[in-house]
This record gives sequence, C-alpha cells and structure tokens, in this order.
Amino acid sequence: MTQTDMPGAPLGTGPGWAVRLAGQGWFHRLCARVPGLRQVARAEGAALFEVVSGFVRSQVLLALVELRVLHRLAEGPADTATLALAAGVPEARMQILAQAGAGLRLMKLKRGGWQLTTRGAAFLAVPGLEGMVRHHPVLYGDLADPVAFFRGETRPELAGFWPYVFGGGDAATAARYSRLMAESQALVAEDTLRLVSLRGVTHLMDVGGGTGAFLAAVAASHPSLRLTLFDLPVVVAGARVPPQVAVVPGSFRDDPLPRGRDAISLIRVLYDHADATVAALLSACHAALPEGGRLIVSEPMSGGARPDPATDVYFAVYTLAMETGRTRSAAEIAGLMQAAGFRLEQGAKSLRPYVTSVLVGRR
Repeated sequence: MTQTDMPGAPLGTGPGWAVRLAGQGWFHRLCARVPGLRQVARAEGAALFEVVSGFVRSQVLLALVELRVLHRLAEGPADTATLALAAGVPEARMQILAQAGAGLRLMKLKRGGWQLTTRGAAFLAVPGLEGMVRHHPVLYGDLADPVAFFRGETRPELAGFWPYVFGGGDAATAARYSRLMAESQALVAEDTLRLVSLRGVTHLMDVGGGTGAFLAAVAASHPSLRLTLFDLPVVVAGARVPPQVAVVPGSFRDDPLPRGRDAISLIRVLYDHADATVAALLSACHAALPEGGRLIVSEPMSGGARPDPATDVYFAVYTLAMETGRTRSAAEIAGLMQAAGFRLEQGAKSLRPYVTSVLVGRR
C-alpha cells in the first residue's frame, strides 16, 4: 500500500482512532487480506447486516407464528408441501419462508423434512414470547415512518392500546392488556424471585399487579406469605389468584395505598409512566410502608452510560410509542427512590436484562 492510498490526515492514537480507522476504505481492503483481521471483519460485517436486516427477520418470525409453522413442526417433521397445505401458502413461497426460518435457526432440514431446532422449541416454550410477537404489528405500524415518529409528528396506535396507563379503558381493553402482561409475567416473576430475598417479609402488596400473575408465582414459592393485589377495578375484576391473596381495587393515581403491609412490589410499572407520576407513586409507597418496610422495583432498565442492546433499543422505543412512560436506567430509578425517602438496600441486579432488572429500597 502506498502513501497515496492512505487518508490525508494521520489517524493518531487518541480515543477515536479505532472509529476513524473503521471508516477508511483502505483499512477494509487490508482486513480482507490479513488472516487475523479477516475473521474480525467478517464477524463485524455479519453483526452489521443483522442490524440492517432486523425488520425482515422479525417479520419472518411473525409469519412463522401466524401461520403456525413452528407449532406444526412441534408435532413432528414435515416436508414443504405439507407445511404449505396446512398454512394455505403456495409451496414455492413456503419454501422461502422455511429457508428463512432455518436461517434464524428456528428449524432445520433433515432427510427431506423440516424439523424444529432447540431454539425453535424454546421459542414455543418460553411464556409470553409468542404473545409479544403477535402484538408487534401495532408497534411496527407506528414505526412505518421512523423519521416522523422520532420527530414526534405521528400519533402512535400503541398509545391508544394502553389507556389503563391514564386510568381509563373498558373491560375488553383491560382484558387484552392483562392477557399480554400475564403471558410475559412468568419469566419476570422467575427472575425477580431469584434476585430478591423475601426473608422477613410477612405481607407483600403488589401495586399495579394486573390480574395477579406475579403474586401467583410468589404464593407458589412462599405459601405462608400474606399477599395483596392492588390495581384498577376494571383490571382486578379479571384476577384469578390463590386464597391468600387479598384483592383491593383502586388507582394509585387517585387513591391512597393500603397500609399494614411490610413490603411493596412494583413489577413493570414505573416504565409505563412519566416522571411526575413515578415520583408520586414512590412517595405513596413510602407513606404506606412502616419503618424498615421494603420496596421492590422490577422492570427492564436502560443501560445508561453503557447502552444495552435490548432495553435501549426495544423497550426504550416501545415506551416512547406509548407516549406515557420511558425506560429509565437503574441510576435514575435509584435516584427517584431516594428522593421519595427510600435508602437503597440492593443495587440493580439482573439475570437477563431483556426480561427484568431489580432494585430494592428500605423505608
């Protein structure tokens, strides 16, 4: 390589040198020829193309779900013609969809028949994933013009999907919301209960707890614990909870929280609401708890200074489309808890950030 092939200005060795180097065509050509750099370049290229093709991947997944291709393969292997007939899709198009599903490692071709992979089987088994995928067309419709969306020039349909956030909504809307939340709550409850000790707690109240999916998990693992579910009347009307769960209808926006409980949980609640609402809710929790009472906050959290590929892409955009809340970092939530009078007992812990992270405070 001659000096004329090189950029005019030296790259230097400052903190931005790698970025400047990656932006040079000559460096990419060099990487293609050097064995050690070739593997790095290929991996980065593949990762970049995953970003570029992300929407198509998600739409392939939606088609596999809606056409029940993965469900059919869960019953046993099937050839393309069988899958096409069952789905009502022309065979040539099913072949393309099946190949794409195999490219996503959800299925594989073996001895002329399609089979589920372990990833495909896990997708069907993980609670809430299928419901989330079926729900995505609402969000994707809102993102059809992403420039207008981020400029705030659109009225997202997703904002109308969650009227409960504003204290509104009818029974049908509440039921639709509750189903979606309950389906995903199993993993959230599992991770939360693995990250938080309830030792010493005698009575836990779940505020904004929907139809009681989280408390049902708590009851299964802590059968002697007294439990209270607090949420809007239209939501708790559909609650199906164990006998030790007392159901109290109410709005944390308008009603004081019941007292006499020594722990309160907020499971995927704060990120649905604006800062002022969150501050008022945390203050209400502080007022409702006795001295030494515990507050458990569990929800997906932004990576803050170290952006997270799940929470700072998916959840942050989702909450933006809701037009009510936002995905906050653990540091932001901790600051709001401390402003309400709580002292931080447990910093943010997470097993799977894309499921939930947990903070615990003491009154």
